[in-house]
Amino acid sequence: MGFWNNLFGGKTKNEKTYLNKLSWITWDIHNHLLPGIDDGSPDVEQSLELIKGLKDLGIHKSVSTPHVMYGVHNNTPETIQSAHESLKSALANNNLDFELKYSAEYMIDDQLDSIIENDQLCLMPNKYVLIEMSYLSESKGLFIIIKNLLERGFQPILAHPERYNYYHNNFKIFEEIKNAGCMLQLNLLSISKYYGEHVKTAALTLIRAGMYDFVGTDMHHTRHLDALKGVVTKYDVRELLRDCPIKNASMFEAAQEKKIA
Repeated sequence: MGFWNNLFGGKTKNEKTYLNKLSWITWDIHNHLLPGIDDGSPDVEQSLELIKGLKDLGIHKSVSTPHVMYGVHNNTPETIQSAHESLKSALANNNLDFELKYSAEYMIDDQLDSIIENDQLCLMPNKYVLIEMSYLSESKGLFIIIKNLLERGFQPILAHPERYNYYHNNFKIFEEIKNAGCMLQLNLLSISKYYGEHVKTAALTLIRAGMYDFVGTDMHHTRHLDALKGVVTKYDVRELLRDCPIKNASMFEAAQEKKIA
C-alpha cells in the first residue's frame, strides 16, 4: 500500500535522479519529435533538445508518430518521411547516437478508412499502427477500424486510453477494446496529475488491471520533457507497471531477426 499511496503524495528531489530511469523501455513508440509537421516540435533545434532529453532518461531508440488528422494535420507518408530525413541528417551532423524510425498517430476520422484502403499507412516495424480518438467525443468507428486493420494483418494500438474522459465511468469498454484485438498504450505523464486527477485515476485503474501493452512519452515540447523527468524521479515507473506486459523492448525483435536473416 505504501507504494500506491506514494503516487498521490511525496516530494520530488532536485538532483538529476531521472538519469537512465527509462532505459528499460528501450523504444519510445509515441512522440512528436519530427520538426514542423504537427503540434509537436516546431523545428530541428527543439527536436534535438528533446532527443537529448530522452537520452538522459535512458531512451536511445524512438518511433516518431506525428498526427495524421483530416483538416488539421494532413500528413502523408511523403511529408513524414521528409521531416524524418531532415531530423536524421541533423542527428548525424551533431554526432548524436540515436536510432530514429517513423510512423504516425492516426486519428479515427472520416479519412482513415480511405488511408487504409489505399495502402497509405506509415507502419511501425512488424505492422503496428498507433490510432487515437478525439478527447471530446467517442469515435463511433473505433471497433470497425480495429477490425479493418486486423483483417489486413496490422496490429492496432490505441494511444492513451486513459485520456478519453467519456470512458472514465465505463471500465468495461477497455476490456471490449482489448478483446477486439487492440493493444493499449499508456502516456507516462498520465500517472501524475499532468493531465488531471481523473486521467491519473483512470491510468492507475488500468495499470492495476494489467491492461497496458506499451508505454510512450507522447513528447511534444520541453514542458513535457521537464514533467517527465519529474515523474520518473518521483515514481518507480517500472515497479508500478510490473503487472502489465509492457512490450516496448521486444516489439520490433521479429523484424530485426528477419533483417539479419
